[in-house]
Amino acid sequence: MRLGFSKMQGLGNDFVVLDGTGQAIELDPATVRRLADRRFGIGCDQVLIVEPARLSGTRFHYRIFNADGSEVEQCGNGARCFARFVRERGLTEADAIPVGTAAGPIRLFMEADGQVRVDMGAPELAPERIPFLADRQAVAYPLDVAGEQLSIGALSMGNPHAVILVDDLDSAPVKRLGPLVGSHERFPSGVNVGFMQILRRDHLRLRVFERGVGETLACGTGACAAVVHARQLGRVDTRVRVGLPGGDLVIEWAGSPDVVWMTGPAVHVFRGEIEL
Repeated sequence: MRLGFSKMQGLGNDFVVLDGTGQAIELDPATVRRLADRRFGIGCDQVLIVEPARLSGTRFHYRIFNADGSEVEQCGNGARCFARFVRERGLTEADAIPVGTAAGPIRLFMEADGQVRVDMGAPELAPERIPFLADRQAVAYPLDVAGEQLSIGALSMGNPHAVILVDDLDSAPVKRLGPLVGSHERFPSGVNVGFMQILRRDHLRLRVFERGVGETLACGTGACAAVVHARQLGRVDTRVRVGLPGGDLVIEWAGSPDVVWMTGPAVHVFRGEIEL
């Protein structure tokens, strides 16, 4: 079977996007791993599938698979690429695109300058909804990692995130602590781990170790989670520029119970076909 695809990227976080609106596409983990392989496949951080709507009030359904073959609930950079894909492929002409995900509905907006603005929904702070094992909800939680005591923020942006505040992002132990926190027993579903350095009240830097992928050049939900945690700490304002290795996102959050808004680019790289 020959499968058509588009390769896209948002700040270097790259995706293989498949159109499942006119055909059913079912991918087993081995096939996802092959598509994502950078030597034997196409190469990507995640595989995205555009499907017909499942949720009332939405235009499409959005599925996300990590490079290791696992299906996840949400991906912010992928959502922006999703919006550009359905517009460029003529699947919709709308500027406002309601989309269903495993985590619930989101709204995508095509801006006049080519950027994509996404309503990422309200952050989930209750530990049992993240999920995270804790006796009560808190702004910061102690976490014992291989004998080292960390302080983390824990929340969900449709997928679980742990946020660690660091003094110097360049020397942050992302490769050492990322896998350990990401698979910690207090996160039953695993967790994406963000390392955040606050520069000013309107600017922070971030590196993210994503579950099932490793460190990526950008993570949209991770940027949202970092700003939410920084806001909870009282360290940033409502509109924050988040510098990631692949570029900048603008994140806006007024506080609970408001939704988080993310604005950033989405770029089409190439189209092709692969024999499966």
